[in-house]
Amino acid sequence: MQRMILVFSIFLIFASCGEEENAIPRPRGYFRIDFPEKKYQAYNSDCPYTFEYPVYGKLEINQRRNQPCWPNIVFPKFKGTVHLSYLPVEGNLPKLLEDSRMLTYKHTVRANDISEILVNRTDAKVYGTVYEVTGNAASAIQFHLTDSAKHFLRGSLYFNASPNADSLKPVVDFFRGDIDHLIGSLNWK
Repeated sequence: MQRMILVFSIFLIFASCGEEENAIPRPRGYFRIDFPEKKYQAYNSDCPYTFEYPVYGKLEINQRRNQPCWPNIVFPKFKGTVHLSYLPVEGNLPKLLEDSRMLTYKHTVRANDISEILVNRTDAKVYGTVYEVTGNAASAIQFHLTDSAKHFLRGSLYFNASPNADSLKPVVDFFRGDIDHLIGSLNWK
């Protein structure tokens, strides 16, 4: 019995002493992301608003809804899209605001936190809220903007990828600057 244990032990020692190059476990990591230089172009159409959006984004009209003033800003390299939807205010501003808030807070199931940042550009009559959703939620940034009388614009940033807050954070931070620029350049017609 002792002889069998000795032979088995010697066999284990020799079997575990290999010279494999891949034997060292490697830490888990993410690919390096090269971001483009920030440049913007004007969006001016028949819609009742104008804004500037990044030159590395493609503007697409939402064909499924047949709404010409509901453009999407698509970022193919990053698999991201900013969905915009415009609705006229016709005595329904409280409902529009509540619907926007409710759509954002549907993400609380997967979100760690939702921060609200107020937008108050009195010179251009642009008021609203930017929602920053942290955690593994489907949308990291959502916002709505209005002049409180005629116009209401809602936007949300989505990625065509599994929501992983750690790996998406650099990209979300990059696009947060673009969304801030869009909000800062928005004007009503």
